[in-house]
Amino acid sequence: MKIIVAIKQVPERDAPISLTPDGKLDETGVAWAINEPDAYALEEAFQLKEKVGAGEVIALCAGPARVLSTLRDALAKGADRAIHIEADDLAQRDTLSLAHLLADAIRPESPDLILTGLQSDDLGLGQTGVVLAELLNIPHATIIMQVEKTANGLRVKRELEDGWFQHIDIPLPALLTIQSGGNKLRYATLMGIKKAKSKPTATVAAAPSTTPPAIELSRLFLPEKQKQTQMLTGTPAAIAAQLVEKLKTEVRVL
Repeated sequence: MKIIVAIKQVPERDAPISLTPDGKLDETGVAWAINEPDAYALEEAFQLKEKVGAGEVIALCAGPARVLSTLRDALAKGADRAIHIEADDLAQRDTLSLAHLLADAIRPESPDLILTGLQSDDLGLGQTGVVLAELLNIPHATIIMQVEKTANGLRVKRELEDGWFQHIDIPLPALLTIQSGGNKLRYATLMGIKKAKSKPTATVAAAPSTTPPAIELSRLFLPEKQKQTQMLTGTPAAIAAQLVEKLKTEVRVL
């Protein structure tokens, strides 16, 4: 089974973020890592390959040269090879344009299965996987917690609301978006890091975007820190009355 996992490089969750004067992300000194939901998609691919007993896992990532570090991490964890879509303009592309980039790189590979994370930690749109499936004209399912190989394709477990789950059968080739938390993520071993150096990484140039983006990110804003201290004065009874009133009308917890 040939499995392609589309991953994204995002700022680390605890990385200090600063903005440029025009409201864009200042990448100076930012630490980058694999998008966490994509890490679970990668782990699902490893486990599925191990269950089947044969196959190939290919890590696919679009972005500038810095994304090679994330691809090397995927190779160190167990991916057989990697594909880098060299693109320096991802910030100017919308979901459809990005999905076209991924689809163009995936078609020559003719994979049996494509996995993505449910959404990205930076934008959180949750659209790339399903748009990619539509461009490739293959069936897809979202919010997947578990994948099992069957004689006719796959049987997957989807997470629904209120603790409900749905089990469906899906033919191959297919695309699945993986929910975080379904598996325990593995770490790259020293041997895996050494082997990653000899694993192939193909680089393909991104085709220029021919249409203006439907959605444009014009400016970012950092959350404002708001702290306010009020000193209540008077007798203990008066302070208690004031506190109760504020909890009712301002905090609204009573």
